[in-house]
Amino acid sequence: MDKLVKVRDLIIGDGIPKICVPIIGKTREEVLEVAKSLSDINYDFVEWRVDWLDNPLDLPYITEILKELRSILNNVPILFTFRTAIEGGEEEITKEDYYKLNYGIIISGLVDMIDVELFMGDELVTATIEEAHAHGIKVVVSNHDFERTPAKKEIVNRLQRMQSLGADLPKIAVMPVDKTDVLTLLAATEEMASTYSSTPIITMAMGRNGVISRICGEFFGSAVTFGSASHASAPGQIPANELSNIITKMHEFF
Repeated sequence: MDKLVKVRDLIIGDGIPKICVPIIGKTREEVLEVAKSLSDINYDFVEWRVDWLDNPLDLPYITEILKELRSILNNVPILFTFRTAIEGGEEEITKEDYYKLNYGIIISGLVDMIDVELFMGDELVTATIEEAHAHGIKVVVSNHDFERTPAKKEIVNRLQRMQSLGADLPKIAVMPVDKTDVLTLLAATEEMASTYSSTPIITMAMGRNGVISRICGEFFGSAVTFGSASHASAPGQIPANELSNIITKMHEFF
């Protein structure tokens, strides 16, 4: 199976890893200011972390901001993400509200991709994926462990489970306590990518120990890396321009 995902004019899984930049802001003005500042940054798509917003469940308010974001970003793909507190986000949310928010965003047609967390449960994840696909929206099914790095087998199992549920882009981020944990994450990435995956996958180790995974993840099978613009959305993110320069330089020799 062709391991590519096309979002607007962007093809994920082909060529150099794609760089995603988070958009973070508590107010409409802050969010739009970040979006406008991206004109001088090398990146491929954005992730709007709506859980940072001052009222992240106000669907009419959010959709109005999305309309303005689309105008500013033109053809740049937008990934919409409400990161729950249990997975490192800014807000707690019930499963019912989580689904309602994502459903409302999906039917608005204002985003290109949506993130849904694996541990929200198979029923919610499957329902979200089906609705998103019915509206031509790609789905990142994600899991973030800010406490530890699971064993290699567990990382691979989680990525396989995401894929089996219908994820277009399975994603896992882990917190290493030492360099061995980073090797575990990279080994799991290679096993998944080379043996089991039918889609591009996204993996990373967070924090200082994990920085190298954001740079070299592609050599083990990760198709996307995250670089910061004004603020990082997770520990260990490298400024996007520096990340782009490093990756581009590496590709001069391969």
